[in-house]
Amino acid sequence: MNIQQIKYAIAVAEVQSFGKAAEKCFITQSTLSTMISRLESELGLQLFDRKKKPITTTKEGESILKQLRIINKELDTLDEVVGDLKGESSGQLNIGVIPTVAPYLLPLFLNNFVQKHPNIKFIISEMTTDNIIIGLEHRTLDIGILSTPLQHNTLIEKPLYSEPFLLFDKTRKRSKENVNVNEIDCNRLWLLNEGHCLRTQVETICNLHTQRDDHSNLEYKSGTIDTLMKFVRKNHAITLLPYLATLDLSAEDLNYLHPIAAPQPAREISLVVHQHFVKKGVLNSIQHSIQEVIKPLLSEQKLKKWLVAPI
Repeated sequence: MNIQQIKYAIAVAEVQSFGKAAEKCFITQSTLSTMISRLESELGLQLFDRKKKPITTTKEGESILKQLRIINKELDTLDEVVGDLKGESSGQLNIGVIPTVAPYLLPLFLNNFVQKHPNIKFIISEMTTDNIIIGLEHRTLDIGILSTPLQHNTLIEKPLYSEPFLLFDKTRKRSKENVNVNEIDCNRLWLLNEGHCLRTQVETICNLHTQRDDHSNLEYKSGTIDTLMKFVRKNHAITLLPYLATLDLSAEDLNYLHPIAAPQPAREISLVVHQHFVKKGVLNSIQHSIQEVIKPLLSEQKLKKWLVAPI
């Protein structure tokens, strides 16, 4: 058994065709078929049922392919370790970012960072916390940027910054005094959809499960902060916003933005990777790049903070 045979078998299983697999591997179909046949002879098992169209994996082949994928992943990891040690990071990096962070953080650093690493293909996806965790567990994601702590045994968290929450209250203009959490009118509070960790954090801050008495005949479930803000403005309602989401507010909106008194509720944003993640150089570079641009923005937010867990 050799590396090429492993990759060819995985390709056939993925596309269910010897012809398409040969194209994917940049070899002739006869060469691929011969290599697969030799592998099956060495194993003493048939991996594929060639009589069916599209080609299917046999029961024995399913078990073998599962192990071959693990071996292939470890071979890729070995290449990454060698490249990282040589300072020659390359390949593809899949990054998942929660939607309440992505539009406010990524524009601050991503363009310059990508230009500094031309040999890496970055694939960035906005995903919920739960889906990022699943992706990191299954190794389909390399890095997550999300709110922590997660208290997950196989994931490693590298904190980036603590981001305070501010109250956007369209019912009253900003005064000199900071607002206490217990002054927030929970019955006028608008939230994001279920599944957003920001919603969970706001519910925790305001203790909504015990305080809210909602008799309104309108319940709107927003998927983004921008959409949420449009409805809050129109309905003279209130919501809580993470600090970075307030930096682009209009001068008019800033009149209704209220700091919250200490201990100021805040969320911790971190880089999260699987415990076996190997591209430590790139990870440290991302951490440094983010903290370099974020530190000046949060320099004035020095009140004592209360970190609110995302889950």
